[in-house]
Amino acid sequence: MTTLRDPRVTSALARLFARADEDDARLQGSWTADFATATPQEQADAAAEVVMPISAAGGRLLYTLIRAIRPARVVEFGTSFGISALHLGAAVRDNGFGHVVTTELSASKAASARETFAEAGLSDVITVLLGDARDTLADSEPVDFVLLDGWKDLCLPVLRLLEPRLAPGTLVVADDIDMPSMKPYLDHVRDPKNGYECVTFPVEDGMEISCRL
Repeated sequence: MTTLRDPRVTSALARLFARADEDDARLQGSWTADFATATPQEQADAAAEVVMPISAAGGRLLYTLIRAIRPARVVEFGTSFGISALHLGAAVRDNGFGHVVTTELSASKAASARETFAEAGLSDVITVLLGDARDTLADSEPVDFVLLDGWKDLCLPVLRLLEPRLAPGTLVVADDIDMPSMKPYLDHVRDPKNGYECVTFPVEDGMEISCRL
């Protein structure tokens, strides 16, 4: 049995996906122009109770990629309540080595995610960094796999911050690429001069997988 099938993990995922469905129904059409022009911290505070998940299929894709390429250090931008990190952590566990570093602006979401990881038996392979990813990820540690699933207008700045530490062959995955605010990011990774080969996966709102060349 894989860790992804561990009852503790499947229970956590079922609970979070169910909550996400409730949030979608309750909040549909409620995002305002004021929200769009708020700072990242203001947006995080306003959405502190909202689950912003990857899809179930997207999670399985992430798990499969991590199992296949066996990265030592996985970096995620945008923890939310931890759905994607559960998939990443399960894959790292099953690989037998590696660690997931995930970032979150909302203190309450970070605390909730840590509790979930502990309940799922994955807290030893997942570290949650609280704060702006442009600060918390400003170290010199190498990065072997990147998931960008935070505020979309920050995906490109976060990638640029990490780029000096991406070795050839590193995969960068971005979620929700159908959103208009992802255009600057997509323009960057799809431009050959910036050193990526990309493929789009039609999962929910789209996932872009870019290989650092």
